[in-house]
Amino acid sequence: MTVYHLSTECYPIAKVGGLADVVGALPKYQNKIKGVDAKVVMPWYNKPFVHEHEFDTVFDGFIHQDGNMLQVQVFKEKTNVLGFELYMVKIPGLLDRDNPYGYEDESYQFLAFQHGVLHWLSAMQIRPDVLHCHDYHTGLVPFMIENCPEFRFLKGVKTIGTIHNGEYQGMMSWEMATVLPSFDSYKWGMMDWNGLINPLASMIKCATAFTTVSQGYLEELFVSFRGLESLVRDEFGKAYGIINGIDTEVWNPQTDPMLDFNFTIKNVIEQKKKNKEKLCKEYGLKPELPLFAFIGRFATEKGADFLPDVVWRSIKQSYGGLNIMILGSGNEYIENKLKEYDYTYTNFALDLGYKEHLSHKIYASADFLLMPSRVEPCGLNQMYSMKYGTIPIVRYTGGLRDTVEDISTGGAGINFTYPGVDDILHAMDRALSIYPQKDVMDKLVHANMNFDFAWEKSAEKYIALYNN
Repeated sequence: MTVYHLSTECYPIAKVGGLADVVGALPKYQNKIKGVDAKVVMPWYNKPFVHEHEFDTVFDGFIHQDGNMLQVQVFKEKTNVLGFELYMVKIPGLLDRDNPYGYEDESYQFLAFQHGVLHWLSAMQIRPDVLHCHDYHTGLVPFMIENCPEFRFLKGVKTIGTIHNGEYQGMMSWEMATVLPSFDSYKWGMMDWNGLINPLASMIKCATAFTTVSQGYLEELFVSFRGLESLVRDEFGKAYGIINGIDTEVWNPQTDPMLDFNFTIKNVIEQKKKNKEKLCKEYGLKPELPLFAFIGRFATEKGADFLPDVVWRSIKQSYGGLNIMILGSGNEYIENKLKEYDYTYTNFALDLGYKEHLSHKIYASADFLLMPSRVEPCGLNQMYSMKYGTIPIVRYTGGLRDTVEDISTGGAGINFTYPGVDDILHAMDRALSIYPQKDVMDKLVHANMNFDFAWEKSAEKYIALYNN
């Protein structure tokens, strides 16, 4: 079985969020299953990875987009260093940029990627068994292969669409229809939602099946999906919730080269203490105090807008009896407010930006991880923290409720129900109450490390879906 994963992100080439981690791991673990050949196709980026590795040119052609003739080049990484064949699509002016997102012409960018991929596969007579489309950036692929004459060679290929985050749907006006490859015009309704081209809605309508990255998130989409609630209910018969896993070859505290002190479940207590002491020394924190951490984008869906008040009130209410460390960026107001507190409070540390190595160090050092998400389709941070012996404090939503059980019912995490500062602080108070109880803390650390979130189980579920 040959599977092509189409995505705008893939770790370690280009990462903005969890999408990259999934696409960088799922194909690798699928390839460990007998009879499966999983590959990844993504845009070319001006990133260190592409300059540090060798590529072969496997295709060089042209597509027409809105009256313009665009060169399409496809490069294949020579060594399969990531555990799968990696193909990168380069279109000068659109798919040759520094970053995946943030450009005014993103709609053209993603349409060109989808058009370019399907043109390459059709021209080279490559017919996969499954095209696995990740998020709205590739959401029109299922429509195109069935309704664009240019891709008639691919007609009938099975398609899976995975919704990593339904908050982003890629809506565009129908004026953009001229940019699309020629399609059967009477099928326009398969792309339309409320008078706009909606790639995510089209993916749900046209894909052979679609998945969400947790069962809990799938259930939430029935009632909260930015206007697509009725659609997902109508198409429920081909919907599946499959929880993400984590790449235990990358996220393994025993072998992680980014850690100062590696550890196993046998020596985690002693080694985490060493990691914590070193991190606290670097950032001027007090290692004898409990360390709470937040890692992620400063987005409202992540509950990041709560962070300034959480920092200020928790330090005041605990009389400085805790440490808080935040790694992230993405909102100027939040960044500036946290900078102010970083200057004011000695037991608060802030590091702005995305730093993969530092995130590993924080997971290995922190006592508690904060995830106050309004929306969390799956969440990977809580799995990373548990693997590294850090206790997650999470809002009971989406994939977080599928993976973190509260200590009150025998679990090893702390849950709260409503998104808000008061509920977050109450959860932190619960954490502070158990922190002095060494036996309890040690038991929770060991319990979290014992959870199995490896990709093998999830990869097998995807293969079973492909075979269905």
